[in-house]
Amino acid sequence: MPGEAPVVHLIDASVYVFRAYHSLPPMAAPDGTPTQAAYGFANTLLRYLRESGATHAAACFDHSMQSFRNALEPSYKAQRGETPADLAPQFEIAARVAAAMGVAVFEVPDFEADDCIATLASAVVARGARGVVVSSDKDLAQLVSEDGSVVLHDLGRGETFDADGVRERFGVDPGQIPDWLGLAGDAVDNLPGIPGVGRKGAAALLRAFGRIEAIPEDPGAWEGHRLRGAARLAALVAEHRARGLRTRELATVRRDVPGLRVGLAELRVRDPEPTEALPLFESLGWGRIATRVLQRSG
Repeated sequence: MPGEAPVVHLIDASVYVFRAYHSLPPMAAPDGTPTQAAYGFANTLLRYLRESGATHAAACFDHSMQSFRNALEPSYKAQRGETPADLAPQFEIAARVAAAMGVAVFEVPDFEADDCIATLASAVVARGARGVVVSSDKDLAQLVSEDGSVVLHDLGRGETFDADGVRERFGVDPGQIPDWLGLAGDAVDNLPGIPGVGRKGAAALLRAFGRIEAIPEDPGAWEGHRLRGAARLAALVAEHRARGLRTRELATVRRDVPGLRVGLAELRVRDPEPTEALPLFESLGWGRIATRVLQRSG
């Protein structure tokens, strides 16, 4: 309908580059540059744009493996090690490919793609539009809004989660996701959490008390909450509360990334420009993708 606010699709691009790298066999451009991760991402993005009918979108990338969170906690994501040499150059290729497809691309030094997505989601909603966060990252469930203006779409699962969907999947409200991770931890991002609590225990604690700092140390104050193992949980939280709070800080996305002051017009998906797209795809040896991309501008 004319004048209807658009839906802006905010794509966690780095996730899908990594996924393609680990799921596709090695590929290379004519000049020998590795390309399988960028190729897989390009196919994922092209398919998503077609199936979603997106009129507005952004592809957000991690600027590097390091962010401001590593200053807070040096071990953050340390288990991932260095980016493989054949993967490192493919992030830039993927960003160029997304831009050639007409999608706005964002990455900011010292911040993660999650922070860019969070900042853009806030800007989109402030302008009266709606956001679809496209990611398999559980951290980003914290962006889902109670009024439905922001939802989370997991491509791998083929599912879209509103606030009730987040509660069903994780057992907590969207706004409690950082606290949930602070208690339960997350091995994927090397977030330690509080040992012995676990995901179900974390959800039960937050349903009872709301926030990490509100959890009483005295199990006698837990009467009426019917929490199994209250004495054990109380002792664990009392001993490791500072650790849980620090993990929550690491898990909380930033919604104020500097420099991301964009309007809806800048997030509109543009028709691919052949003079830009063709030389790029030719250099990569991607003739079939080039044909499919340029059909969109037909």
